Amino acid sequence: MAIVDIFAEVEKIKADLENLSVDDLKNELRDAADQGKDMLLIDIREIQEVIDLGTIPGAVHVPRGMMEFWASPTSPYYRDYFTEDKRIVAFCAGGGRSAFAARDLKAMGFNNVAHLELGFNGWAKSGGAVEDFASQSRWMRKPKGEGES
Repeated sequence: MAIVDIFAEVEKIKADLENLSVDDLKNELRDAADQGKDMLLIDIREIQEVIDLGTIPGAVHVPRGMMEFWASPTSPYYRDYFTEDKRIVAFCAGGGRSAFAARDLKAMGFNNVAHLELGFNGWAKSGGAVEDFASQSRWMRKPKGEGES
């Protein structure tokens, strides 16, 4: 059996998802704020990515490896911001991991799920606001020592 082409797999997954453009997400965030809609924007990137690059304002960091455990009410790791009635939008760096995350949230029973197709990189490249995460996190990059590059 040949190893799956992960990028082709992402494209197949995206065919069954709501794929948001950067402008779509900006509009949704504005509308949610204006209309008091309950929306959960989840940043599923690795913590070092979030520390180094920041995040989209209002996003909650949900590590991809813990997402299903945090989203399941029967899990001891459950986070109560995951609710069935909430709009959930996932993003990663470039839209691949978030496609898998959105697919898996839908499979868990969350019905109002989308992902940011171009990811955080597309958001930042388009001039979207970026929130510093490092200053509010207990996690940080260690300073480079002598002799390290």
